Amino acid sequence: MTHRLRVLVSGRVQGVGYRWSAAEQARRLGLNGWVCNLPDVRVEAEFEGAEDLLSSMRDWCAAGPRLARVDRVAETWEHGVEPRHTGVTIRG
Repeated sequence: MTHRLRVLVSGRVQGVGYRWSAAEQARRLGLNGWVCNLPDVRVEAEFEGAEDLLSSMRDWCAAGPRLARVDRVAETWEHGVEPRHTGVTIRG
């Protein structure tokens, strides 16, 4: 069964390649989705795939790349809902 995880990451996440790193991690895990930078320096992303892989991605988002300082990860799990917006597309 496919699940969807949407995250909103706050902290020092822009300027450290967080968006690119998150997209690469999602590809490594075989997830689909999108990642985008927001004007207020947060990063928003949506990932789709198996629940265990999404849990791994959620944990990665909280840790982030070495230079990122993640203050908060807000997460929403969704089932069978259309994505509300797109950013950099990820194909697993």
